[in-house]
Amino acid sequence: MKKGTLPGKALVLLLIAALVGAFGTAAPVSAADGEDIPDVVRQVTSSVVAVIGKPGEDGGKSANRFDLAHGTGVIVRSEGYIVTNAHVVKNMSNIVVVTSDGKSYPGKTTHFDEESDLALVKIEASGLKAAEFAASGDVKVGETVVAIGTPISFALRNSVTVGIISGMERSVQSKYELLQTDAAINPGNSGGALVNMKGKVVGINTMKFVDSAIDSLGFAIPVDTVQYVLRHFFTYGKVMRPYLGVELEESWETVVGLPSEDELRVAYVDPDSPAALAGIKQGDKLLKFGETSVKTTVQFNELMKHYLPNQTVKVTVESGGRTVEREVKLGEEESDDEGWVKTSDGSYIDSDRGKTRIGDSHYGWSLHYPAGLMKVRQSEEGDAVMFADAKGEFALSISVEEKQSEDLSPVGLLRKAAAKSGDILLEKRYVEQGDHAYAKVVGKTSTGGYYQTRAFLKGDNIYYALLYVQSEDNYKNGFKPNMYVDLLDSFRLTFDAKDDALKDISVYKEGDVSYTNEYGLSFELPADWTENAYADRPTYTNKDETVQATVTVTSASSGDTLDAWTGREQKRFEESYVESSRKASGWHEFEIAGGVPAKENRFASALGDEWDYRHSIYFIKDKYKYEIAVEYGEDEEGSDTESFLRKLKDSLSVSKDRMNPNLGVIQDENELLDPNRTVTVRNAKYKYTVQIPETWERLYGYYGKEDEAEAVYTFTGGEFEIRADDRGRLDDAVKNLEQSYKKSSENDAEFRYESTDETVLGQEGKKFTVVYKQKQAPYEETAYVFAKGDIVYTVTLRLDDAAHTEANAERLEKAFRSLALD
Repeated sequence: MKKGTLPGKALVLLLIAALVGAFGTAAPVSAADGEDIPDVVRQVTSSVVAVIGKPGEDGGKSANRFDLAHGTGVIVRSEGYIVTNAHVVKNMSNIVVVTSDGKSYPGKTTHFDEESDLALVKIEASGLKAAEFAASGDVKVGETVVAIGTPISFALRNSVTVGIISGMERSVQSKYELLQTDAAINPGNSGGALVNMKGKVVGINTMKFVDSAIDSLGFAIPVDTVQYVLRHFFTYGKVMRPYLGVELEESWETVVGLPSEDELRVAYVDPDSPAALAGIKQGDKLLKFGETSVKTTVQFNELMKHYLPNQTVKVTVESGGRTVEREVKLGEEESDDEGWVKTSDGSYIDSDRGKTRIGDSHYGWSLHYPAGLMKVRQSEEGDAVMFADAKGEFALSISVEEKQSEDLSPVGLLRKAAAKSGDILLEKRYVEQGDHAYAKVVGKTSTGGYYQTRAFLKGDNIYYALLYVQSEDNYKNGFKPNMYVDLLDSFRLTFDAKDDALKDISVYKEGDVSYTNEYGLSFELPADWTENAYADRPTYTNKDETVQATVTVTSASSGDTLDAWTGREQKRFEESYVESSRKASGWHEFEIAGGVPAKENRFASALGDEWDYRHSIYFIKDKYKYEIAVEYGEDEEGSDTESFLRKLKDSLSVSKDRMNPNLGVIQDENELLDPNRTVTVRNAKYKYTVQIPETWERLYGYYGKEDEAEAVYTFTGGEFEIRADDRGRLDDAVKNLEQSYKKSSENDAEFRYESTDETVLGQEGKKFTVVYKQKQAPYEETAYVFAKGDIVYTVTLRLDDAAHTEANAERLEKAFRSLALD
């Protein structure tokens, strides 16, 4: 079955599910009363606004017109500046701000700070009433507060709930301290005001740190943090955070919430950071920052609010058992927040305004686009799309089957339509309307709904339009069935690209496609490239599978640098091949987006007369090392590959914001691996042990599995094999191997071998030495055949000429010498 299409009843059931799942019910909203609360609300409500817009990184272009996001904001300047939560306006486009008197204004995000979860939205207005902020010292635990916002639905603007300040200096997965309140804070309240009984704002409500399953536990960003961020917004255009360059680790007691006197531990130091330059090391304990001691990371972040980049501060640490002072000149923390600042494009919140038809330019179809029709699902290829009515009355599916029969008869088309339909058949006929002929099937489902399927033939493509009506009452209503039929009648196998009223929902990919992974890395690849879903790391190949790109991300060790890392990579490459079988283009330094330093090199290796290339790009960002390796054969060398590599480099960017928040330490095994370190392999069944370098990989099974008769270990350009046979005879094993070698030498003059008697591990045996100088991958091989008791052993050492370094040869020989029989 082609991806994106569904047969018969499955499609009807999916339409039913779309209707049921697309619509929900709103939770009830509660209110509280108090003698002074109406006065407080009257005083503050005109300073609280509702914010609505299109969600999604694509600005909602692929979403339906009912897919909206909303939150709340607080006016902080009369000329139209509004503070709200950063998570409210992140990715939001087509912003509309509605004031308490019902007026609407287009808005734009002018300032954005995700660390504090605060942002500014600007509207073109004047004479607005700005909220008044309380002094941070006036906020007390137990005082009554009022939360004003837009919960659940945009229709519930300026809703009021009442509670108390339940706690202060709370830390709940946040950078800074939060206020805790039992005033109801529901989805949509984000960015709204938490005010005291004097009508002054004590905090900005945030849903970001609230679990919807918990009652009476809300949080707000305290007024001192709000004013700190606003001061920076209006003074510097952004929050100018100082950068120390360390990752701090809290004690176990602190993590679980117990009181602790333990200091913060330096878990990581960024290379070339202010901390590194001042001599602060991994493992140091932070005793004081300036003149203040801190025990938690949130306390440290609160303290950093008092400093600016380029200021000098004394940091007292315990290092190596001694208390020392380090003088640190603070840097400036990098931020991707400016990328979220949106300029107003003048677009109305309904991006489909003025669109009366909808269709797909690639597949060439269109139909009427009533205001209540919304797209709920579309296949990756775009060959299947599902719509639903905003009121939940009907669903409509349009699908395309390509490369069918061009001469399909009316009967064949009827059968195709019937195969897409439901249970009970009510009507089935072929309709001829000039060049708009189609097969029509009408029926009823076992659940009581009605459907109509129409199948159209155009060239060798079959187009299906399937309408499902959930309620029998709607289907029998005199007016509504006509509306449903009109919608189906409007379906045409044409798409007029010049029609401005026609909305194009095609997802057909042309040119380059952007990818973003869990590590915050974004890049572009040609549209015909595909991702390997089964690889152990992000891997992509071109259509012909002749070029492959692999992304490897590991943690940067404390103090590591780009030069040190790339130096190790070059050394590993040089140690893997002899000089005549390797070459490198040399290091080239450049920068990726954001000014991140990067280096690239093109490594080439040849096991025979053909070269394989690996063009690797390296950079370090936010404690992680990134390598993008593009591998291809010599046939792919040329201008096309060079152009591809240039475009790939230009598209590279890393955003901390796009990283998976659960991303932790990813150890670079190459930093731990010692090519000369060995692991003991024991095979109890076949009574031997052997020492194998840990850099070698086993092809079958795992190290130490006892019942395997064959164990093959490989490394770049080499192989070590032990084969045991407890049912054969030594003479037969020697004879069979010699016959195999002899046949190879007779068939190929480049294949030569010698055999000699050899005592192996105290046992009489045979040694075969092979030299094969073929063009593809010349190699040398040594095989030992011997027996002890009733077990015959064949041990083979193979090394390609390209990898015949002194170190590789010595490791092979050492592994063989380590073999011991029980």
